[in-house]
Amino acid sequence: MTDKAAKSLSLKQLELFIALASSDNIASAGARLGMTPSATSHALKTLELTLGAPLLDRNVSGVQLTYAAQQILPHVRDIFTSLQVVRATASASAGLRAGLLTLGSLGASSSLNILPPLLEMFKARYPGVDVFVTEKPDPEMERALVERRIEIGVVALPKPDFDTLPLVTDELMVVLPVGHPLARLAVIGVKDLADYPLIMTRAGSQPVITRMFERAGIAPRIAHDLSQIMSILEFVARGQGISVLASLVLPRRYDGLVYRKISPAAKRRIGLACLNERKLSPAAHAFWAMVREAAPGLTFPVM
Repeated sequence: MTDKAAKSLSLKQLELFIALASSDNIASAGARLGMTPSATSHALKTLELTLGAPLLDRNVSGVQLTYAAQQILPHVRDIFTSLQVVRATASASAGLRAGLLTLGSLGASSSLNILPPLLEMFKARYPGVDVFVTEKPDPEMERALVERRIEIGVVALPKPDFDTLPLVTDELMVVLPVGHPLARLAVIGVKDLADYPLIMTRAGSQPVITRMFERAGIAPRIAHDLSQIMSILEFVARGQGISVLASLVLPRRYDGLVYRKISPAAKRRIGLACLNERKLSPAAHAFWAMVREAAPGLTFPVM
């Protein structure tokens, strides 16, 4: 990559190139960055002219990087990270009075019970730093971290390819309508769940639930597949089925519902993850250091 090319590259072009590497088509890569199809096409052409090499193989369907693009990609990611750090450092000068912290949330468990107290603590220390939170399922979270679209994510551990900070361990609970035959039990066996229609969550705990059934050697009777926790709770309360949810997402009380433990217990560890804590922006580094310092005394509403 020549000095002339490096000087004329924009942050948006680098973002687009990184997004292309994990997208099905050019338009969807641009859409993830809020770009129109025409703006995406123009940015890609400009980037290819700047670099002096085609980045996509136009003779195949979908998105396939050329050999040159595959060789360039790791360096582009490094440049993008460095530019982010430079911009964040400049805006966060003079005692971190400004800056942007980009966080990923695993779903309702972290958005409702983990992030709010952490963000309240952070804003009290750094009121001038803007915080942007986006919810993503676990696989998309990893991709967003690798592509530097977020700096820190709340994730299910372990994550061996990332730097991590453990926060809390929760467990799966059976959600039942009042009066359900299983409600008379204090603890419910996984195999007993196979006899009833299940409302499956598409939120962050879905992989843990799927593994629980696989270990028990049973296939659940999935009646509904919902992404919103409140929708699941209301479906169960109205007799549409039973559900299994992580204890962190459950409200203390919900009319018409009871919660029961599962045997054998299925637990998950929740924590923070970043690509490299030594390369975080000043705002992200401040958040990471704050959580690491406070972690021993943190408590979250696990049932």
